Amino acid sequence: MATETDVLVLGGGSTGCGIARDLAMRGLEVTLVERYNLTDGTTGRMHGLLHSGGRYAVSDRESATECIEENEILRNIAGHCVEMTGGLFVKRPEDSDSYFREKLEGCRECGIPARALSGREAREREPYLAEDVSRAIEVPDGAVDPFRLCVANALDAEAHGARIETHAEVVDLLREGADVYGVRVRHDSGPGRRNHGTSGSTEEITAEYVVNATGAWAGQIAAMADLEVEVRPSKGVMTIMNVRQVDTVINRCRPKGDADIIVPHETTAILGTTDEEVTDPDDYPEAEWEVDTMIDTLSELVPILSEARTLRSFWGVRPLYEPPERGTADPTDITRDFFLLDHDERDGVSGLVSIVGGKFTTYRAMAEEISDFVCGKLGVRAACPTAEEPLPGSENLERLEDGMDDFGLRSPIARRSKQRLGSRSRAVLETDEPNPVICPCEGVTRAEVRDAIAQSGSDLNAVRIRTRASMGNCQGGFCCGPMANELHPDYDEVTVRRALDELFEERWKGQRHALWGEQLSQAMLNYALHATTMNRDRDPASADPSDPEADAASLEYAAFDAGEGR
Repeated sequence: MATETDVLVLGGGSTGCGIARDLAMRGLEVTLVERYNLTDGTTGRMHGLLHSGGRYAVSDRESATECIEENEILRNIAGHCVEMTGGLFVKRPEDSDSYFREKLEGCRECGIPARALSGREAREREPYLAEDVSRAIEVPDGAVDPFRLCVANALDAEAHGARIETHAEVVDLLREGADVYGVRVRHDSGPGRRNHGTSGSTEEITAEYVVNATGAWAGQIAAMADLEVEVRPSKGVMTIMNVRQVDTVINRCRPKGDADIIVPHETTAILGTTDEEVTDPDDYPEAEWEVDTMIDTLSELVPILSEARTLRSFWGVRPLYEPPERGTADPTDITRDFFLLDHDERDGVSGLVSIVGGKFTTYRAMAEEISDFVCGKLGVRAACPTAEEPLPGSENLERLEDGMDDFGLRSPIARRSKQRLGSRSRAVLETDEPNPVICPCEGVTRAEVRDAIAQSGSDLNAVRIRTRASMGNCQGGFCCGPMANELHPDYDEVTVRRALDELFEERWKGQRHALWGEQLSQAMLNYALHATTMNRDRDPASADPSDPEADAASLEYAAFDAGEGR
């Protein structure tokens, strides 16, 4: 089977989805392929910071300027994905006075609104800050939901005619002589997954132009066409706390280093991060000690963190890149700017362009630059509309109701639903059917879950990134089963069980390095719920009748129905 398209985008992260949206809005036929779910790579493993640019105002002022420009654009086009928490760069007694002044001056020179606060003023803003915080710089940092933003870009790309294929892994670039003309993908498509192939099948997709937007994996993709892209992946560890200990982004006011930021995000706080160069973005070492070290270090800024409950930890890989001749040894010194690599000009191979480096906050600007480049190659003169056109869910936010009692939702649930759905709230939540809460921790109702299933099929991890269901304090202990129930009757039992297993395994993956104190108790409760209430440790429905022990494991459900044995 072969498919033709104008532009083929590889990678379903923020940059890839942004490129697909941009090109589709300019009238091009676009196909995007992603090997797993949207956001599965770097995008889904970032700390949720919408940069003001303050973090780069000393070390990388070009990146800082790009950040504040895109910060303002995203507030306008993606309001339902952004919470403008504000940010503080806080100074402890041992931190440099000269660096504080340099940071303040750098922010102002980059066009970042910045104001110096006393320690007392900073603690009035954030009461849990340490008593010895002496000064702070206030900047317009924010928190952003990368899942919601990425999916919104993909939905808008589809609305403009793009084809979005998840669970479609690139296994080869198609090259003839000095021209790349497409890819071969392998589908992993259980029933209901979002692609057009059957499981294990391969498909050739040909295109006028191929865009390599795979981030930390860009070098591996380029190698399929015998090209070299020297990405320098850098691992960052982050830890999620059970509540928001702060409502403002807290940065340590010192040169970039490990464990220097706290980002309030939805109902949680995310602590970050580390910076360690790795060789393979799919196979980097996990270091449990980093979680303890991060909590200890950031407790110097917010002491209450030392008493808080840790939900889970996770690892992301930054797609850092710099021209090979620079040879920077320390990954923290590598620029966070992005680079467009024209393989025709650089390597004499046409039909392929790679985009590497950059940050989540500047994804739209990266997409605009590469879309301009591709349109130039294809002779398309349409202008970029993405800085002005709101994403689905962010249209007419000012017209939304203050409350949503008319949907029969309690006000806290209504508020959370409104934040997630934005201007889509009425279309999703206005239903004549019962709409109970499926995920109590995150306040996700049945209507939202069903809306996500309609978008993503039977993949419950895709439902998770669209709704935040299973991402709260219980980490899916109470809601994984009810989420799986919503797949019935559209999907058969085997599909539902597979979807439940994949969701619960993904939730467990991030918890296994945080098993102490109250979180260990929560993990044991989750195990008990799934092993007993759902009988998943010994399921009689799957017992093999030929097994001599099967009788002991099996239950005669009809006996219960008939009331026998009372």
